[in-house]
Amino acid sequence: MTTAARRAPVPAPPQAEDLLEFSVGGMTCSSCAARIERQLNRLDGVTATVSYVTGRAYVTNSGGRGTAELIATIETAGYTAAFASGGSAGMVAGNESRAAGRRLVVCIPLALATIVLAMVPSAQFPGWQWVSLVLAAPVGIWGAWPLHSAAWRGIGHGAATMDTLVSLGVTTSIGWSLYALLFGGAGQVGMRMPFALTFGLASGQTIYLDAAAGVTTAVLAGRYLEARARARSGSALTALAALAAKDVTVLTDEGERTMPAEALQVGDVFVVRPGEKIATDGVVTGGGSAVDTSLLTGESVPREITIGDEVTGGTVNLTGRLVVRADRVGSDTTLAHMTRLVAEALASKARSQRVADRAAAVFVPCVIALAVVTLGFWLGAGLPGASAWSASVAVLVVACPCALGLATPAALLAALGRGAELGILIRGAQSLETIGRVNALVLDKTGTLTTGTMSVQTVTTAPDSDEATALVLTGAVEIASEHPVGQAIAIEAVRRYGQLPPVSGFTSVAGAGVRGAVAGHEVTVGRAAFVTESGVAMPDGLRAAAARAAESGQTAVVAGWDGQAHAVLTVGDSPRPGAAAAVSRLRHLGLMLFVLSGDTREAAEATASRLSIPAGNVFGGTQPAAKARVVRELQNAGYTVAMAGDGVNDAAALAAADLGMAMGSGADAAIGASDLTLTRSDPGVIADAIELARATRRIVRVNLAWAFGYNLVAIPLAALGYLNPLFAGIAMSASSLIVVSNSLLLRRFRPNRWRP
Repeated sequence: MTTAARRAPVPAPPQAEDLLEFSVGGMTCSSCAARIERQLNRLDGVTATVSYVTGRAYVTNSGGRGTAELIATIETAGYTAAFASGGSAGMVAGNESRAAGRRLVVCIPLALATIVLAMVPSAQFPGWQWVSLVLAAPVGIWGAWPLHSAAWRGIGHGAATMDTLVSLGVTTSIGWSLYALLFGGAGQVGMRMPFALTFGLASGQTIYLDAAAGVTTAVLAGRYLEARARARSGSALTALAALAAKDVTVLTDEGERTMPAEALQVGDVFVVRPGEKIATDGVVTGGGSAVDTSLLTGESVPREITIGDEVTGGTVNLTGRLVVRADRVGSDTTLAHMTRLVAEALASKARSQRVADRAAAVFVPCVIALAVVTLGFWLGAGLPGASAWSASVAVLVVACPCALGLATPAALLAALGRGAELGILIRGAQSLETIGRVNALVLDKTGTLTTGTMSVQTVTTAPDSDEATALVLTGAVEIASEHPVGQAIAIEAVRRYGQLPPVSGFTSVAGAGVRGAVAGHEVTVGRAAFVTESGVAMPDGLRAAAARAAESGQTAVVAGWDGQAHAVLTVGDSPRPGAAAAVSRLRHLGLMLFVLSGDTREAAEATASRLSIPAGNVFGGTQPAAKARVVRELQNAGYTVAMAGDGVNDAAALAAADLGMAMGSGADAAIGASDLTLTRSDPGVIADAIELARATRRIVRVNLAWAFGYNLVAIPLAALGYLNPLFAGIAMSASSLIVVSNSLLLRRFRPNRWRP
């Protein structure tokens, strides 16, 4: 039994170079995020990225700034902030949708009644305009209060945001309506007001209470639906954050004891019952079960676990009782590593997103200036004040920097979440952009295209022998050997035929072969030269089989007994299941494929040949420096190069490539040097990642085209008087929702069959 459970360690404060995460409240559009980002980046030693989509500020603090100072800086900009140790966009967006939903319940019926009175002249009974004021006032004041307060905070800090536009539009609509009711003749009993999409019929008796109530309700509805959509796009990240077990049952000298999972330390032994989450990474020391690893690897088939197998924290035990020894805890676990990768990805910005953010930051002041110019122009042109006011208000409410600011991050968030579900962990937004541009893929052979373990490939027997006898006798001798080739033969023999006969008189000659007596036969196994030197005759057919194995880069093991060679067993590294299909998919995606291997050129070409990769694209016998050199040569030839590998010897090439892909089962050095970590060993995940990236690029392009195109068309129409303020507000809310809904298509992404 292990030592008693220890007291939970006190979490260490973030180090100077750590990525800090803050939950930010009060952001209503990407202009808010840009303002906070500017404020933080003015601090020496601070590099910050703020995401409106996730409601988070991600800060790299190398200047010794305390968290209190960073939070104070955010609050100085007019927003709230708190240090966040976990969570995701889903929680933030969920709170936003609930708040907007409560206001919507009240505002929708009041706004609908106001709009009907304004749009349907036959419904305008005597005094209807005063009833409209009573109906619209709660919507324009209480319903729009979050917009007004956010706009006021922004003005107090010298900033203009999307809320500024909406608040100005609603306030001016109510203000003009009050003026018209009290001083313009609109308050006369029996007044009728015709409805028009343009300002052509506007007069001093025109009131815009329907616009004030309708715009407020449309904005609230848009934000409610947008927040729900953003919560859905971040649902995979929410699931990732929620994977960690909260409690664990530890075996102590006194028996079982339940304690918080974060109190586990390396070496502790804990129990996992059916239905429970595995608390941390470790090795099974007792029991057996099926474990659901789908949320970490994307694989739907449970994995059968027994004594000696490794398990990952966050996965779910399905059937039997497991006893696990903790090997990695806290920030060293696989789940913690995945969470860090997601946080780093969210903290980065794609090139297209940076351009959109800069545009959104100057967009709102430009729109306000345009609204003032529109008002002045129409007044100068001799139009009635109501008409000029209508066009100016329409300009304010139709403009939508939200769609522009959401175009890229909403798609990236959805892609990151879907990628995590598929076993693709993307380090940053730039990585996702790079994947889409890749046109050459360099594949490490061992561990990436192949299993990385030796196994029996073929058994060639002499005419007077049979395969079963050859494997049983050879495996019985090799079971006592420590050589990987011998162990591969023994494992294959046991797998096929079960219990093997015992061996006596076993001897081993290093680097040559082994001998022993099995079932009355003197058996000699090893290299052809060793077998013949031992006095065993070797037929020409078996010599030819051994030569063919050597030419293909595999190991030929000759087995003989009673003075005669009876079989040649070919041992080598076999392609991973699905490798051929993955290579076919990658080629179909238009990629030029290359194979790198530290193994012999013959072995590398043999593997490539089985996967239909030309021999001219194979580089065998390459050391780590040579692998990196091959990558640079391809880059110099004009390729955008991705490298996929899993070993320490691949780290240099992974770092040199435009995009590094590390197999999750590989070495930490390879994972650290890569831009993507593929948590499944199936090379088909590489094709999944490329397809996901290309799908994301298409979605981002459509989003940006819509966001820019919408504003290019809608703002001039509003300024020219062709948009009623009410419909301008509805169009503005719809534009943001369209962008987010389009991004959500990525949540339905299915590798090898996705259609937008």
